[in-house]
Amino acid sequence: MFSFFKKKPPAETPDTPAPTPPAAPAPAPEAAPARSVFSPSSWFGSKPAVEETSPPPASPAPVPSPVPAPIAAPAPVEAPAPAPAFVPPPVPAPAPAPVPAPAAEIAVATERKGWFDKLKTGLRKTGTGIQAVFVNAQIDDALYEELESALLMADTGVKATEYLLDDLRGRVKRQMATDAAQVKVLLAEAVADLLKPLEKPLVIGQFTPTVIMVAGVNGAGKTTSIGKLTKHLATEGASVLLAAADTFRAAAREQLLVWADRNTVEIVSNEGGDPSAVSFDAVNAGKARGKDVVLVDTAGRLPTQLHLMDELKKIKRVVTKADATAPHEVLLVIDGNTGQNALAQVKAFDETLGLTGLIVTKLDGTAKGGVLCAIARERPIPVYFIGVGEKLEDLETFNAREFAQALLG
Repeated sequence: MFSFFKKKPPAETPDTPAPTPPAAPAPAPEAAPARSVFSPSSWFGSKPAVEETSPPPASPAPVPSPVPAPIAAPAPVEAPAPAPAFVPPPVPAPAPAPVPAPAAEIAVATERKGWFDKLKTGLRKTGTGIQAVFVNAQIDDALYEELESALLMADTGVKATEYLLDDLRGRVKRQMATDAAQVKVLLAEAVADLLKPLEKPLVIGQFTPTVIMVAGVNGAGKTTSIGKLTKHLATEGASVLLAAADTFRAAAREQLLVWADRNTVEIVSNEGGDPSAVSFDAVNAGKARGKDVVLVDTAGRLPTQLHLMDELKKIKRVVTKADATAPHEVLLVIDGNTGQNALAQVKAFDETLGLTGLIVTKLDGTAKGGVLCAIARERPIPVYFIGVGEKLEDLETFNAREFAQALLG
């Protein structure tokens, strides 16, 4: 038997194989304690070596020195045992970013869609005349002439109309438009780009309270717009205090009291009192009560009544005495039905008070919604809100692209 437990360096053996022992040499191993050696090839499975008693001959067979245990040689170098193919630990699929209240987002999108439909309906009278130009039309000078007339009829104004037509011609050339439907789409883009500078949000919270002074001529929907704006701010989580400084108009105070009641907000009023004094008291009350917003309803004024416009300047000065940084916003409410007259009001009130924003109402009336293009071209004061109805929710933030799409279908 081969012994793998006691292993000594094999003795050198002659090259020639030893004669085969007789048939029954069984007793031989028992007779003498001879060493058991292996020929170099015996490791790979062969014959047993013969017993020797004499030293090896002078010329030994070239036997490689016992390689340090060829046994351990390819000992599958622990050949990475078919290591189970490395499977990276399951990386949890990135959970979709927590969508904040998907239901709420859907509700907002639905609400905005409803608002867009209202706006589209409100601007139908304005848009119909412009859209009719593109029916079965060819792209030629006649198209541009008809479009010019339609824009002027919509109270877009001469300057804005000229600007839009020049812009449109350039777009048609660049886009290589070939039919009237494409031209209508390009006009909508031109109107949206013209109105874009008017798109700006009303910022609340930079000052506490944020004092907003609201002006406008009688009949423009000023007090009603204040009520709607109060609702809008309250919905956004702002606490509002109203100042009934329109003390000259009959029932103005009572009307504002109704809006305060509907919106469950506080109001400062003084029947027959001085508008400036009411405004001063309201700003101080807002500071003392920690209100987010103080809305000052001023008396309706015509821009041609200079002595009454001076009264507005006085209110603004007195408000500044109550709070050196106030008023933080001076808004003008204009009636979208008045067309170019609305532009004249914007210019006059801006020169007197330094307007910071506009609220455009009654866009659901006559075909004069193009006045916003005139304002954008001649007096680009931000339009914070537009209204298309009498309900509280009928006042919404202004979006230039929405307006252009609603106007041109």
